[in-house]
Amino acid sequence: MSSLHDTFTLRSTLTSPFGRKVRMAIDVLGLASRVTIVSADTLDDNDTLRQQNPLGKLPCLLLADGTVLYDSTVIVEFLQEVAASSRLLPPSGLARYKALTLSTLADGITDAALLMVYEGRFRDAATYSERWLAHQRGKIIRALAAFEAAPPDPAKTDLVAISLACAFGYLDWRKPMEWRAAHPRLVAWCEAFAHHEPALARTRAPEKIL
Repeated sequence: MSSLHDTFTLRSTLTSPFGRKVRMAIDVLGLASRVTIVSADTLDDNDTLRQQNPLGKLPCLLLADGTVLYDSTVIVEFLQEVAASSRLLPPSGLARYKALTLSTLADGITDAALLMVYEGRFRDAATYSERWLAHQRGKIIRALAAFEAAPPDPAKTDLVAISLACAFGYLDWRKPMEWRAAHPRLVAWCEAFAHHEPALARTRAPEKIL
């Protein structure tokens, strides 16, 4: 395990939804003074990100001994252990695996939204695949329905809440599809969680780079 005095480098951007998930965890766990954020460009062949994470994906965490950790959930688990906390994820038992499953479901919303955005970013409009977009949209719709039926506790900051809040933040920012009208309980959850957890506002990307 990392030394209590180690510092870390987070390769990410202020606009990455999965990077925001880690930045929220850093804030909540009180580790901000020990983590330096170094921007990375996933499209730059010469960015060292591709040596640090062969997938070239954000975020990744660089440890003092040269170890590199990815993806976002792995990093959050590690940081929780560094902080000697169990605030974000139960340390063991079925509750832990339920939380990991729900966090994965929330991350799936973000993943599908990213793929919808990338369809528009990397393809000419004439070559958009409506079938592909519908496939991703269906994932989001089903995941939202599951959370609408049983929203998390908005007064509890854990891995599930952080993952879900970052997913909603990305949906609201990039707008790959409209989601709010059909999900009043989740809209209410967003408002309540934002009121409860100040780290959500603190990790929002500055307006000038949105």
